[in-house]
Amino acid sequence: MKQLKTITLYCMVALLAVSLFGCGKKADENKPMADVKAEAEKMNEAQLKAAAKQYYDAVKAKMADLEKSMAKLKDIPPLEAVGEEAKGLQADIDALNKSISNLKTRFQVYYDKLVEKGGDASGLQL
Repeated sequence: MKQLKTITLYCMVALLAVSLFGCGKKADENKPMADVKAEAEKMNEAQLKAAAKQYYDAVKAKMADLEKSMAKLKDIPPLEAVGEEAKGLQADIDALNKSISNLKTRFQVYYDKLVEKGGDASGLQL
């Protein structure tokens, strides 16, 4: 019985730690460029590749969302193209384009620094 309580306690602590700290950093499209550049200067090759990969994955995810929104907009009949649904989709598309641009800019900083340091940038081409 005591062993079961101990295991349950460890599981609860592990779940709490994961929920509080998450599984790692996420790509931040709003991080100031000065901070991104300063951070990249201090990173080693492995850290640069990991940061570039986070932004790469975020760009790919946003691009998939953009493609879905564009497909929905394309499916709207011409007579409804000026309606609220189309306006909402267009606003979503504009926001996604801005987000992708911000993510790509930050990705490029980490990618360029990785290449500059001679690191392996394979699989990170956008």
